[in-house]
Amino acid sequence: MPGYYGGYYGIDMYYIILVLPAIVFALWAQAKVSGTFRKYSQVRPRNGMTGAQAAEAVLRANGVAGVRVEHIGGNLTDHFDPREGVIRLSDAVYNASTVAAIGVAAHEAGHAAQYANSYAPIKVRNAIIPVSRVGSTLSWPLLLIGLVLNSQPLVTIGILFFLAAVIFQLVTLPVEFNASTRAIAALADGGYLTEDELPGARKTLSAAAMTYVAALAVSLAQLLRLVLLFGGGRRRD
Repeated sequence: MPGYYGGYYGIDMYYIILVLPAIVFALWAQAKVSGTFRKYSQVRPRNGMTGAQAAEAVLRANGVAGVRVEHIGGNLTDHFDPREGVIRLSDAVYNASTVAAIGVAAHEAGHAAQYANSYAPIKVRNAIIPVSRVGSTLSWPLLLIGLVLNSQPLVTIGILFFLAAVIFQLVTLPVEFNASTRAIAALADGGYLTEDELPGARKTLSAAAMTYVAALAVSLAQLLRLVLLFGGGRRRD
C-alpha cells in the first residue's frame, strides 16, 4: 500500500498529536523569555551595578579566578566559554544596569563556578558532547536514507543517534537550573540585589530555563514520533 510504513498512512497524526503541541510550547517559551527580559530590563537596581560587574561579583563569591568578562555583540548571545575561560555578555547585558542584565550575567558566572568546582552534571554533559554532535548531524540523513532504501538497520541507527542528542538536552537541564541557583544565591548573599529586586532576576532566569525545557519537550516528542512510526519498521507496498 503506497505511503505505508509500519502502520503509517501518509497523514502524520503523531506529528499533530505529539510534536505540534511541543512546538507551540517552545514558541510560547521563547516569547516568554523575550518578554520577561524586556520587562526587567526596565528595572534599575538601586546599587547601579552593571551586568559585567555582577558577573565579576558572582565569580568572586564562588572563589573563581582567571575568568575574564568580555563584551560580545548581538541580542542575548551571552555565554561562558570554558575553553578560553571567558564570560561573554551581550549588548543588553554587559554595560546595562538592569535587574535582567544582572540576572543573566550572574547565570553565566554560575556556569564558570560549575567548571571551577567540578560540578558532576557538567562533566557528564561535556563527556557526551562529541556523541551528541554526531547524533545531531547524522540522525536525519540516516533516517531519510534508511526510508528511501527501505533499510530498517539504517532507520534504527538514525533513531539511536537522535536519542543521543536528546540525552544531551536532558543532561543540560540540571546544568542550567544549577547555574541559575548559584547566581541567585550569590546575588542575595552578597546583597547585590534587594529583596524586591531579586524576584525580577529570578523570573528572568526561570523564563530562560523554560526554553531549555521546551527544546527538550520538542525533541522528546519527535523521538517518540520516530519510534512509533519507524521503530518497529515493517514496510509493505
